[in-house]
Amino acid sequence: MIKAAVLGSPIAHSLSPLLHKKAYEFLGLPASYEAIELLPADADDFFKNALRERWTGFSLTMPLKECIFNSGFLIDPVASRMRSANTLVLQDDNYFAVSTDRTGFMRLFNGVKKERVAIIGGGGTARAALGALDGLSEQIDFLLQTPSRADVLRQVAITSSLNFYDMNHSLDDYDLIISTVPAGAGDHLASRLTSADMTVCEVLYKPYPTKFLAQAQSIGARTIDGFDLLVEQALDQISLFSGLSFDQDAMRDLLIRTSREFLS
Repeated sequence: MIKAAVLGSPIAHSLSPLLHKKAYEFLGLPASYEAIELLPADADDFFKNALRERWTGFSLTMPLKECIFNSGFLIDPVASRMRSANTLVLQDDNYFAVSTDRTGFMRLFNGVKKERVAIIGGGGTARAALGALDGLSEQIDFLLQTPSRADVLRQVAITSSLNFYDMNHSLDDYDLIISTVPAGAGDHLASRLTSADMTVCEVLYKPYPTKFLAQAQSIGARTIDGFDLLVEQALDQISLFSGLSFDQDAMRDLLIRTSREFLS
């Protein structure tokens, strides 16, 4: 039986339990999946108990994506370079950490023009976006609230060159803009979106829409929202937790429909 959960703080708003339960029903698998409030200070004790109880795996959200790298887990090399993982899956007697945010971003950005890219924020989700785009865009610009984030970001990029700016930097002339900052932190940037000839990605789905996403929608830009990312990264988690291959297109349609119904 699959025994899994999404971990983070705050966590009450998470739609992951709804989507994962729907997915395992679709696959005909017995499973439990819940939302558990967890802070980094309590993580070590929690995971020790989880290993004893043989939990199948966990989805990680803020603030846990960056704090599990000294926990003794097996770490995917790409996740290690990004210092960001959003998924733990039981392998023998340990957890394996990987970023399905990165693979989700890769699929979402397939076919999107990305010659000029701006990423707002420098946390774990921003680094997953960078991991997905490295080498696909010659130059990637970052707008950072915390300038010290630049040092970690430089370690993620192998091929692309990076530029760093403060949050007052212009958003003109970009093909792809990705906002990864917490709720409210990007509201003041919304008025800088003025061109429909771009793709705007907002990783949040609570609130929906953010002011940033609403502005992108109002000017006719192509948009990728937090529901899109939630579903896309969940596809890989579901495969890892279940150990099954399945029709991703059919599962994606089911989960997108489920998430959109939640809005209505």
